[in-house]
Amino acid sequence: MDPDKTMRAEAPGHSAADGPAAGHGGLPANWPQIVALLGVIAVLYVAREVFIPLAVAVLLTFALAPLVSIIRRAGIWRTPAVIAVVTAAFIGIAAFSFLVVSQLSELSGQLPTYQSNILEKVRNLKDVGAGHGVIAQITEAVERVGREIGVSGDSVPGAPDGGSSHPLLVQIYSPEQPIQILTSMISPLIGPLATAGLVIVVVIFMLLEREDLRDRFIRLVGYSDLHRTTEALQEAGSRVGQYLLMQLVVNATYGVPVALGLWWIGIPNAALWGALAIVMRFVPYIGPAVSMVLPLFLAVAVSPGWALLLWVGALFLVMELVINNVVEPWLYGSRTGLSPLAIIVSAIFWTWLWGPVGLVMSTPLTVCLVVLGKHVPQFQFFEVLLGSEPVLDPEMRLYQRLLANDPNEATDQLEELLEERTLSEVYGDVAIPALILAERDRQRGVMADDQLGTLASAARTVVANLSDDIEPADDTGDDEAPATPAKSILCVGGRSAIDDVSATMLAHALAADGHRAPPVGRTSRGGAGAERASDVDAIAVCLLNAASIRSGRFLIRRLKRQWPQARVGLVIWRDPDSPEPAAGPGPMPEADFVVRSIAEAAAAVAEAPDDASRSRASA
Repeated sequence: MDPDKTMRAEAPGHSAADGPAAGHGGLPANWPQIVALLGVIAVLYVAREVFIPLAVAVLLTFALAPLVSIIRRAGIWRTPAVIAVVTAAFIGIAAFSFLVVSQLSELSGQLPTYQSNILEKVRNLKDVGAGHGVIAQITEAVERVGREIGVSGDSVPGAPDGGSSHPLLVQIYSPEQPIQILTSMISPLIGPLATAGLVIVVVIFMLLEREDLRDRFIRLVGYSDLHRTTEALQEAGSRVGQYLLMQLVVNATYGVPVALGLWWIGIPNAALWGALAIVMRFVPYIGPAVSMVLPLFLAVAVSPGWALLLWVGALFLVMELVINNVVEPWLYGSRTGLSPLAIIVSAIFWTWLWGPVGLVMSTPLTVCLVVLGKHVPQFQFFEVLLGSEPVLDPEMRLYQRLLANDPNEATDQLEELLEERTLSEVYGDVAIPALILAERDRQRGVMADDQLGTLASAARTVVANLSDDIEPADDTGDDEAPATPAKSILCVGGRSAIDDVSATMLAHALAADGHRAPPVGRTSRGGAGAERASDVDAIAVCLLNAASIRSGRFLIRRLKRQWPQARVGLVIWRDPDSPEPAAGPGPMPEADFVVRSIAEAAAAVAEAPDDASRSRASA
């Protein structure tokens, strides 16, 4: 069976009669999911006043559920444990809010006293720029625009000449009753208080009925696959809960030292700016920058000089470096699973959808979408677009880099793999399968000869780069003799240019094990090799396509005539996507060995007699 036809038949959204990714009437095959997604976005936007409290309650439930479980392990009943955790959490939130409000009211009363310092700094800046005239020109231009706007706004069309063009301001004063004053003060607080009360009630009931809600959710969306649904719920709860708790710890570790540092420097209302830093760090990337704007402004307003501004900037810079490079790597046991670009895009999307509340909740909400895409095939595009895990297998990534003629990036990829694997494993599990993908495309006729040559050249460059980084094993200086004597091996490509590349990789892997294995290309087959005839112990003919065995047999006969004393065998690289043949490639009397991997080739080479053994045998 043609593997390419099998792959096309198994591709999602395709059948034998379908076009490429096309559904009915030329629509995409997944158009129902796209329409459903757009409908969900529209509902979330229109009914955001309903969904925002529910989303906040769900996230708080994820964060508080581990605490409830810890208390319950101590033998306390569920209801007292839930009430204790929720009460403590919302008392903390209320105390935090009271601190912010009190600090803001105190700051508003102090602002008029800072006007003189601000004006003095503005005059100094104007004096500094007076010699160049830049600031003076900008100020004059702004004042000129203001005058023009004022003149055009004051002129009244149709007014008689000599008459007054300024309208008279008429103000109607009506004394308010105490009830009206009280109502005007309480009305703005009704909405936030009602929302807070709703969130508290929903969190309590979600924590009390957590198991029942989970069972109902499973019955609705995952009853047919209980294992997958349960795993998705556990992973979503673990990721979001851990993210929120660890983010709170990190933010507190950042905000408390900031508040103490600002208080020591002399910035008013230091507790307010520390609290603002704790809250704003929930906003990815831009939150810390926003939290230090007002302290920097106050540093300009409080002091007549500029030293205070430099101290505040240095404080925030040092805290950012410490948090990003020390605290976060230490406290985060696992990542959120989102790519950096996905965090930014999700912040923009949720801010457009739900405003500032959506900005704060953007990361945990997106984590839930990625978990949904990981476990529900219909929403896999969420994991592909937003997740941090590679979406291509290592061999496919390497093949794409070679197709793009980017050997440097391909080398970087293999060097990262070499930090955890051996050279033979990297070649056998990643590089050789990438060449097999290229061989498939060559067989299908979609790869031109010039493109095949470019890919082979890039692959040889990658091997050369890795050869510079990895020194071959040298046993000459060891006190003990090696377990396997070094052999002289020739690795020959069987038919195409990429067969030659696979032979070069095999030679590099064997040379790293201590053998003498210079690769021989197709141009030197059958001619004068790089090694003398008496120096060759084994020859390996490498093929990426099992259908090229006939060419391999002819080449083995020619090599045996030139090197009669050497073991000559065939390496037919194992295709990871094709089933193993039941009886192998068939009888091959021409070959001394037939292997399918680098490890098998190394074992077959070890059986070859060396020069000393052949000398003793001839004697």
